[in-house]
Amino acid sequence: MKTEIRDARDTDWPAVWPLVRDTAAAGRTYTFPRDLDEDTGRAMWMLDAPGRTVVAVDEEGTVLATAKMNPNHMGPASHIASASFMVSPEAAGRGIGRALGEHVIAWAREQGYRAIQFNAVVETNTRAVALWKSLGFRIIGTLPEAYRLPDGTYTGLHIMYLQL
Repeated sequence: MKTEIRDARDTDWPAVWPLVRDTAAAGRTYTFPRDLDEDTGRAMWMLDAPGRTVVAVDEEGTVLATAKMNPNHMGPASHIASASFMVSPEAAGRGIGRALGEHVIAWAREQGYRAIQFNAVVETNTRAVALWKSLGFRIIGTLPEAYRLPDGTYTGLHIMYLQL
């Protein structure tokens, strides 16, 4: 199956929103409120420049995944990028997350960023941690018990970093 990564359009939002909503509601991988409303979700995910939001679509144009990328901070720290990713459960395990990760790394290099930092990778999200490590990211710190899972237990939040 051929997958294309392209800039997200306003018309993609109806397909992106269920990914954002369901990921937030699951409460396992993002620091988003579990009861995230659509307007807030759209404002958080569909970024304007200097940020960018993309979708990965199949040959029929079905949205399989999405990523957003942006400066991690403002002003004198704006040379460090950050990004977030969501892959539909139906598309998991097919290399789309890796393709999006590679796309973001290439974008950050092209834009002149010096590094990419992920601020809050949930420690129990082992698939994501393994993916980012395989793309060259390293864990530079972990905030112990910084994330409360849906069952009420706590786990750490990794800060992951890739120098470009």
